[in-house]
Amino acid sequence: MSNGTLPNRSDVWLQSLGWQPTPEQEQQFERLFQQIVQANQQLNLTRITDPPDFWEKHLWDSLVGIAPWLLTESPPQGQVGFSVDNSRPLKVIDIGTGGGFPGLPIAIIKPTWSITLLDATQKKLTFLQQVTAELGLENVGMCCDRAENLGQQSPYRESFDLAVIRAVGPASVCAEYALPLLALQGYAVLYRGQWTTEEQEGLMTALSKLGGELVTVSPVKMPHSQGIRHCIYLRKIKTTDPKFPRRVGVPARKPL
Repeated sequence: MSNGTLPNRSDVWLQSLGWQPTPEQEQQFERLFQQIVQANQQLNLTRITDPPDFWEKHLWDSLVGIAPWLLTESPPQGQVGFSVDNSRPLKVIDIGTGGGFPGLPIAIIKPTWSITLLDATQKKLTFLQQVTAELGLENVGMCCDRAENLGQQSPYRESFDLAVIRAVGPASVCAEYALPLLALQGYAVLYRGQWTTEEQEGLMTALSKLGGELVTVSPVKMPHSQGIRHCIYLRKIKTTDPKFPRRVGVPARKPL
C-alpha cells in the first residue's frame, strides 16, 4: 500500500512534451492514482504504486505516446518526426488496457475523444467502469474480449482512428492486433522499452501483410529514471486482408 500524493510535475510536462495538464486534470490524475492504489490490494492492477514512479511510468508514459496529438506544433526534443491533424476528435482503442493505461490518462486530457478500453478480464473492466464514473469521464467505453475476436467483428473492424497498445507482446503481434481495427490512414502507437533491429525487421514483415507502414521510431528519455522509452508509430495505408487477425492465441504462438 502506498501513502502520499502524486508529485507536481508541471515543469517536467512542459520541458518534455511542451504541454501541461490543467489543474482539473491534475486533480483527476490524483483521484485515478488513489483509486488504483486502493483497488490494487484485491485486483493486482499494477506493481507501481510509489507516487513518483506512478507519475512517470503510468501518467507521463501514457501521454508521451500521443505527443503528436497534444499540440498543433511539434513537441520539443524532436522526439516525434511527423505531423497529425489535431483539430478533430479521434476514436481510440486501448488494446489490453489492464489497469487502464494508457487509455484513462488519454481520456482525461482528451475529453472530446472517444476511448474504448479493451481487456479480456471482466473484473478489471468492472473496476475501470467505477473509476470512469467517479472521475466523470463520459468519453470512455469498455469491451471485454480479445483483440483477435474484435478485429473480425463488423462494428469494430477498421473503425478506429488510433490504437494504443502497451506491454502486450512482440511488436509484430501487437501490429496484428491493432491494424485490423484501424480505419485507413489510422495510426497505432506501440509502447516499448528496448528496441532492436531484429524486432524492427520482424515488424516490417508483419506490416507488409497487414496493410501498414512504419512511420517513425521515437526514442524518448524518461524524465526521472532516465531510461529510454521507444514509441513506435504505425499507419494503416491499405485495407487489411480479412484473414487477419488470426484466431485467438495464434498471433502470439506464430508471429507473422
